[in-house]
Amino acid sequence: MKIIPAKTPGFVKALFPSFAWNIDTTHKVLYLTFDDGPTPEITDWVLNTLKEYNAKATFFCIGKNIESHPEIFQSIIKAGHSIGNHTYNHLKGWKTKTAQYIEDIEKTQQLIHSKHQAKSNKTVELLHWDLELKDWDLKLFRPPYGKFKSKQSKKIRKLGYNIVLWDVLSYDWDKSTNEEACLKNIISAAKEGSIIVFHDSVKASQNLKYSLPKVLDYYSKKGFIFKSLNKKDLN
Repeated sequence: MKIIPAKTPGFVKALFPSFAWNIDTTHKVLYLTFDDGPTPEITDWVLNTLKEYNAKATFFCIGKNIESHPEIFQSIIKAGHSIGNHTYNHLKGWKTKTAQYIEDIEKTQQLIHSKHQAKSNKTVELLHWDLELKDWDLKLFRPPYGKFKSKQSKKIRKLGYNIVLWDVLSYDWDKSTNEEACLKNIISAAKEGSIIVFHDSVKASQNLKYSLPKVLDYYSKKGFIFKSLNKKDLN
């Protein structure tokens, strides 16, 4: 039995109003997010699939995966998607001392910043990017497992991060969730402004590869567009 519902209840959002659960809009816009990458083959597949639908997304990356697969990380940036911080070691906040947790996050943010800076010097390539310069310094954070201590969240916000949770959880990584159930979790719940969670990971790959193209197709036919998280929508 899943403790966390696929659709985040309104009372939970009301309890934590400082977190971004969804974007308040009446426009037909969805915000796809991908946790735990970059991952060889899987992240590349996601990028290619998104490109087919001219869709933008936000990738909450693990720092050690950025270091292990820098070329895939650069592919995410170059494709015009937003980057979020998912800690360096995919830490469980409630089992980690706050100082260590913050250090882990900041280490990842330095990596993200340095990779953006490396690319920003290539002004010719810059002309072809969809990611606006003003959003390069946007600091997005999603806690692994969606859990952390209150003290940690306060310190993270003081450091200027936007803490992003979700409106709809696909459960793509869960072994008890089959492909059809994964798809249903999304299309039964996502609406205008929903922030949706997928994972570009090995564990989630089977459900992800089945459901992502269908989600893109289903909502595209309904007139929706897919955007990455940005300053304008979060403010």
